[in-house]
Amino acid sequence: MISQFGKFLNKSHSPVDGARGRGGGDQSEVLAIEIKRGGLRAKILTWGATLADLRLDGHDHPLVLGFREFEHYRDYAAHHGAIAGRVINRIAGAKATIDGTQYHFDTNHLTKHTLHGGAMGFGWRNWQLGDYGDDFVELILDDPDGSMGFPGNLTVTCRYSITEDCAFAVDLGAKTDAPTLVNLGHHSYFCLDDRRDIRTHELSIDADFYLPADTDDFATGEIVALAGSAFDFRQHRAIKDSFDTNFCLAEQRRIPTKIARLSSPFSGIAMDITTTEPGLQLYTAHKLDAPIAGLSGAADRAFAGVCLEPQMWPNAPAHPAFPSIELRPEDQYHQHSKFTFSRYHEPQFGD
Repeated sequence: MISQFGKFLNKSHSPVDGARGRGGGDQSEVLAIEIKRGGLRAKILTWGATLADLRLDGHDHPLVLGFREFEHYRDYAAHHGAIAGRVINRIAGAKATIDGTQYHFDTNHLTKHTLHGGAMGFGWRNWQLGDYGDDFVELILDDPDGSMGFPGNLTVTCRYSITEDCAFAVDLGAKTDAPTLVNLGHHSYFCLDDRRDIRTHELSIDADFYLPADTDDFATGEIVALAGSAFDFRQHRAIKDSFDTNFCLAEQRRIPTKIARLSSPFSGIAMDITTTEPGLQLYTAHKLDAPIAGLSGAADRAFAGVCLEPQMWPNAPAHPAFPSIELRPEDQYHQHSKFTFSRYHEPQFGD
């Protein structure tokens, strides 16, 4: 089912650290597309290619954070369910050199860095509706040369589908006419119970190394072993603390591989993540502070959800030893990620 969700206003006003507040200017229609299969159903917005709602039969609460009104996405969203790009995560100094030419990008983070592609990155744009059916939808975005400082005309596709194994699948593609940078990522805040605090969720990540970050959350270039550290999620355990950390799953993109499991001991729901990507960003939403009610009927404060974002390693342009995020005209970008839901025990009282 397709319906109108709101009107997107293309001209931006002053954002808060690149995370909130867009509006003003030319209007375009924002559509909501509902897809479902088996026991899983989702609502997708053309704005930001956003997963606005995700529900599992037999579970009364949404599996992701979101808002009921478009104006709340426009004014308060922190990439809730959106596709971040051209480059998800951070680029230090908002600059990179490609084939000997230095490019300068939008400085929407701490007034000197780039976050999630800039103040008008892909999560703040209204995508075009392409093909769709009962259990899938495809969205398309044409990003012009020079947008947010990035070179090359880029065509991006996002295909969301619900598969027969109760999974929400994300397929991202991109093609450029000039060398550029591309590192796309899906940015949902997951919550598998009704406690509004994911620190009691349990998590395992199949990674032996992580990327330490500086005080501005930029990868320093070091690649450090997880053993004996607070970042070690090789054994399934409670999240407990705050994290905004990239885990090194592999040295390059590979065939789809199961890399993580998130579960709630209260709801009995688990989510397994499979991806082609060599990195996984864990963000516990400890900076989240939306002042209005979300899908659950209450305001989503710190730790209300957890982001598990398959992607290439962050701040790659500053560290040549990291997997490259350059995309050239002769290449085709493709990322596949899948979030599979299951129930491993009956919910406990109070879920």
